[in-house]
Amino acid sequence: MKKKVFALMMAVVLTAGMLGACGNSSTGNTGSTDNAAGAGGKTYKVGICQLVQHEALDAATDGFKTALTEKLGDQVVFDEQNASGDSATCATIANQFVSSNVDLILANATAPLQASAAATNQIPILGTSVTDYATALQIENWTGTTGANISGTSDLAPLEEQAQLLKELFPDAKTVGMIYCSAEANSVYQIQVMEEALKNLGYTCQEYAFADSNDIASVCTNAVANVDVIYIPTDNAAAAATEVINNICEPAKIPVVAGEEGICAGCGVATLSISYYDLGYQTGLMAYDVLANGADVSTMKIQYAPNVTKKYVASRCEALNIQIPEGYVAIAE
Repeated sequence: MKKKVFALMMAVVLTAGMLGACGNSSTGNTGSTDNAAGAGGKTYKVGICQLVQHEALDAATDGFKTALTEKLGDQVVFDEQNASGDSATCATIANQFVSSNVDLILANATAPLQASAAATNQIPILGTSVTDYATALQIENWTGTTGANISGTSDLAPLEEQAQLLKELFPDAKTVGMIYCSAEANSVYQIQVMEEALKNLGYTCQEYAFADSNDIASVCTNAVANVDVIYIPTDNAAAAATEVINNICEPAKIPVVAGEEGICAGCGVATLSISYYDLGYQTGLMAYDVLANGADVSTMKIQYAPNVTKKYVASRCEALNIQIPEGYVAIAE
């Protein structure tokens, strides 16, 4: 009899515990893992911090979202934020993502990557449209992985090949002006590498750095008076001011070789370009591996665009009497 009473009591306790557990699963969790998609599936919340709105970064974000949506369908939701070019806003957005306990952060450009790294060492962070992770994160003895909660894709096109492109188009030029934003660490890195490559090809290089968008017009005006051709790296501040740059360089008959297609379309004559959409898509596949397969982001190697393409702006080349050799693709105008 005692055994039957004991068994009955245990059954009551277990039943109450199970009911209590069921109640906790529906009301107790406030993070991003308490929603279900499909039959028992998890909904992943992904925060996207994009530095500024322009063609290249927009394409990277679109590619990222497309890849994850193809893989996860309605099991992924995006909290997409734009910092309007302000580093302080990047920090605010990153901290908001941490507070809302997102499952992963996409940092689109260097400033969002740095802000996200400062905000959390727990939530996986994937960067895209970042040129050099070692420079951005101040990592010495770079091995291809960060060893932290960060990985991603780089938009670095081969700089030696960019220098060769400039030489192919302007073999008789003597002086190259290097226009870039001194506040962007990745731009500084590109300028250092390109300057060495161009000097090895026989050019004299002059740097024309600007601190913010207010200085661009005066810097460009100074440059066109002293150089034969201008080089602009993958620089977010320059990308947002291509109209200003073009309105100074084109009337002065000074051609611009750009580090990426968006800047080239706005003010350049030619570029050795990657596809930012493909780069973002590749980052989305990495995100799927982290979210769905539990991949360790700290050991994931930084990945690069698989292909580069020589491109040119036909109307601007014609206006500047620049002959484009075979093997270049016209940028749609």
